[in-house]
Amino acid sequence: MGDDSPDTGLLDGSWPTRRECQALQSLPRPVAAVIGGGGVLGAAQVGIGYALEQRGFVPDLIVGTSVGALNGAIVAAYPGTAAARLDDVWTRVRRREVYPLGLLASRVSIVADHGLRRLIARAELPRRIEELKIPFTAVATDLATGDEALLSAGDLESALLASAAIPGVLPPVVREGRTLIDGGVIAYVPVRAAQRAGAASVVVLSAGPEWPLSPALPPRRADAVAARAALLLGHRQIQRDLLEVSTRIPTVVLPTGVNAWPAPWDFRHSQRLIVTAAHTAGRFLDGLSIDGPGLYGVNGTAAGSAAPTAEAGR
Repeated sequence: MGDDSPDTGLLDGSWPTRRECQALQSLPRPVAAVIGGGGVLGAAQVGIGYALEQRGFVPDLIVGTSVGALNGAIVAAYPGTAAARLDDVWTRVRRREVYPLGLLASRVSIVADHGLRRLIARAELPRRIEELKIPFTAVATDLATGDEALLSAGDLESALLASAAIPGVLPPVVREGRTLIDGGVIAYVPVRAAQRAGAASVVVLSAGPEWPLSPALPPRRADAVAARAALLLGHRQIQRDLLEVSTRIPTVVLPTGVNAWPAPWDFRHSQRLIVTAAHTAGRFLDGLSIDGPGLYGVNGTAAGSAAPTAEAGR
C-alpha cells in the first residue's frame, strides 16, 4: 500500500469482478460517506469511489466539504454508478477552467466562479438538493459568525458554490441572507456534521494528502512558512474531529496510496491519482474488519483493527 505506481487495469476496462466486503456490510446503519476538501485530492476520492462501488457500497447519507461536496452530490445523484461519471469529469478538467487566473474578478476574489458553475452544469445534477437520490449535505462556513452552515435543502448549485468558495480565491455566496465561504475553514473533513445528521458509522473518502502529518524541517521562505502553518492548522482540526467522532461510532478512513501530490489546482495528474487510490483503497477494504467504535485505518496501514483513542491522541 502506498507505492504510488498504479496498475493501469482500471483505465483499460479490466477492473476485477464485483466482490462483497463484509466489513462494509457490518457497519451500523445509517452509514455516512464523508468527503473532505482539497482541490485535486478530489480525483483520489474518485478512485476510492471505484473501490467502494466495486464492493457494493451505497451510503445512507452523504456529507461533503468543498470539492468533496461536488463529488458527493454526483454520488447522491447517481448512487452505485457515479465513479465512471466522476472519472470523466476529473480527467477532462483543467486549471484554467476552474481557476482562470488573470485580472481580479472582483474586490472579494481572485477569480470568478464561472468555471465552477460550468463544471457543476456538466455534472447534470438536479436543481434542488431534495431531488438527489441519497440525502446530501454540503458544508459551508458563515463568514459573519464563523458558524458551520449545513446545506441540506434548497438550491443545489448555490450550495456547492458556497461550500467550495475558497476565501479570497472564489467569491463568497449569499444564500438565504447568509454570506458563505468554503466549508474547509471549519470542517475540512465533516465527520461531526455527519454524526449530527444521524450517522451510526462513517466512511471517510481520505482525510487529506498527508495523514498522519510527517515532521519537516522549518521552512525558510515566507510562502513556505505560511503553507506549513496552514497545513498544521488543518491537520489539528482533522485529528480533533476524527478522534471525537470515533469514540462514539466506527470511523473508517480510506487511504489513497498517493505519495507524490501535485499542487491543489494542478488537475493534469487526475488519472494517476484515480488509479492509485482505487487499487490502494480496494486492498485496504479487502483486509478491513470492524469491531465497534474506533478509528480504522487512519494511517493507511492498520486495516484490521481500530486505533485506540488514547494511543492515537498521543
